[in-house]
Amino acid sequence: MTRDTTRPAAAGHRRGFDWAALRSDARGAIPDATAALAATAAIFAWLYARVADGGSPTVEVMPMLADPDRYWMYWLCQAFGWSALLWAWITVMLGLIRSTARARWNPVPPARLERWHRTTSLTTIGLMFGHAFMFFAELVRGNEHGLGWAGRIGTAFVETFVPGGYATGTGQVAILLGLIALYLAIPLGLAFYLRHRTGSRVWLALHRFVIVVYALSVWHTLLYGTNVWFDGWFRTAVWLLQLPVAALVLVRLLAPARRNERLHTRGRLARALGWTARIGTAAAILTILAVAITGRDGGRTRGVEGAEMNVTQGMVWIALFLLLLAITTTIALVARKKPKPT
Repeated sequence: MTRDTTRPAAAGHRRGFDWAALRSDARGAIPDATAALAATAAIFAWLYARVADGGSPTVEVMPMLADPDRYWMYWLCQAFGWSALLWAWITVMLGLIRSTARARWNPVPPARLERWHRTTSLTTIGLMFGHAFMFFAELVRGNEHGLGWAGRIGTAFVETFVPGGYATGTGQVAILLGLIALYLAIPLGLAFYLRHRTGSRVWLALHRFVIVVYALSVWHTLLYGTNVWFDGWFRTAVWLLQLPVAALVLVRLLAPARRNERLHTRGRLARALGWTARIGTAAAILTILAVAITGRDGGRTRGVEGAEMNVTQGMVWIALFLLLLAITTTIALVARKKPKPT
């Protein structure tokens, strides 16, 4: 029998970080991570071949990258980015299926779905870090400022890992979004292993914000991914892949697996927020469908000068502040609420 890991720890048995569970999940993630690395290698080979035969849209945007042997670290960075997005999609889908009322057609036990969700989450975090690290490595190698080793490493670190450190072009917003996604993914993804200290209600409340990490990752890709820089079928396909995610979010809101999350059992404020989330998700589904039908996917048009970005770093920082405020408020409210006696 599989233990229900979402239940709060018994009184007197709470402890700190659940290293045993993390080690177990890390071992369980080995096949998954191996598959992810194989996918990354395949994507890298495909990107490399596209550059070599002159068919890469990235080279249209940045012609200096036309030498795949010299810029192999950049292309590996791109490969890690795409595999990270794919694994993020997989883990989000697994999490949504797990947290939705179990359908009769679904033969997979909830405990197994939850384990798959945790292992793919660990893999996703690793892929996200690999994406950032290879970008850092390419900046160190390129050394466009002609600095010594200490200077080039320091500058590359700031531009890669310090939010707001990359200050030119589209990257000043896109890289900021990617870093926020990475730095939120780590605590939100690992919050499960602190559930015995925080209580399962706090962990579950925190974990719901993971969908924001996924949305930021998709936004980062659509804004900065040079493989989807121009409008066309591939960029539209990335949009369409968000349709099952949005649909599952809506199903999750309509029929959550946990009875105490169903709207008829909640207070007035919770019901209002629930209906707002349902309407917002339905609007997102309609938006994705409109993008697919019209083909207006926000991509650039070849030969046409792009417009200025309508999102600035300042806007992103304000949104991040509001998000962190929402997370903090949620933790405070959930922590204060006493569980109902059973």
